[in-house]
Amino acid sequence: MKKLFTIIAALVLPLMALAQESQEEFLRRYNNLVGRVGASGVGVETLLNKWEAAYPEDPQQLLARFSFCFDRSRESHVIQLDRDRYLGREPLIPYTDSLGNRKNFFEDFVYDDDLYAQANLAIDRAIALRPSRLDYRLVKIDAMMAYEKEQPEMTLQNLKSLADKNFKEHPAWQYEGLEDTVTDEQFLAFMQDYAVALFRIGSDASQEAFRAFSEYMLKYCKDDPLFTDNLGSYYLVKKDYKKAAKYFDQVLKKHPSDMTAIQNGIILARAKKDLKLEKKYLAHMARYGEKETDRQSAQMRLDAMGKR
Repeated sequence: MKKLFTIIAALVLPLMALAQESQEEFLRRYNNLVGRVGASGVGVETLLNKWEAAYPEDPQQLLARFSFCFDRSRESHVIQLDRDRYLGREPLIPYTDSLGNRKNFFEDFVYDDDLYAQANLAIDRAIALRPSRLDYRLVKIDAMMAYEKEQPEMTLQNLKSLADKNFKEHPAWQYEGLEDTVTDEQFLAFMQDYAVALFRIGSDASQEAFRAFSEYMLKYCKDDPLFTDNLGSYYLVKKDYKKAAKYFDQVLKKHPSDMTAIQNGIILARAKKDLKLEKKYLAHMARYGEKETDRQSAQMRLDAMGKR
């Protein structure tokens, strides 16, 4: 009889341990597995299904499900384009034919709409459970920007909605890896990162989104140098030099050492071949340049121009 109880105990104890597997243990197993096989590799879906059955409302499980569905939704292939960059990226294989025509090869991704929708459903549930987690909202925007490619309409709307929530409700945002809540400066830095990402995509639609989002942010943080510089950069690219100079000068009036405004102002002046305007921006560089060589070069250029 004693032997029988020993055998039963040997069988039951592992089952009890399995039934009592914690959320932390599922997360540990998940991270180990993904480290070996990737976000949607062999065995990940099976583990996610067990995790979901045990803890359907665990935000980490939902975040993992999002990563699985989004990664599974993407299929990489190579496309040929007659341009130097695509979605802000350089070509995998640069190529020019015998006639001098560019025929560069770029990596591109085709998305399965159903799987992408499942990914969004998972991250939306995670956000609903942890509405103060800013990082959850940002990974959703990251995926949306990748999915939309050169037409970031939904991305723009989500960024605007996030700005609205931040400035109207003032939530105590949390972000993985930060001990304290997200500061106003950190939030603005995140938003600027997305503005720059929109700009770097390089399409007409993405640059319009860059302009629209920068203008939208300035409604909440008037005269912020980051987003004011953005508008100057937008109009510089569009060769509307008068408007570009207006925004750069607006920044330099309050922030005379702002290097984005100084450097782009010099580019603008040289594009216009306006020596008087170039002198104005060079004077800022000669005084506020971040490197001694930059300050010296600017002063040498000013001295040479003064002798003309």
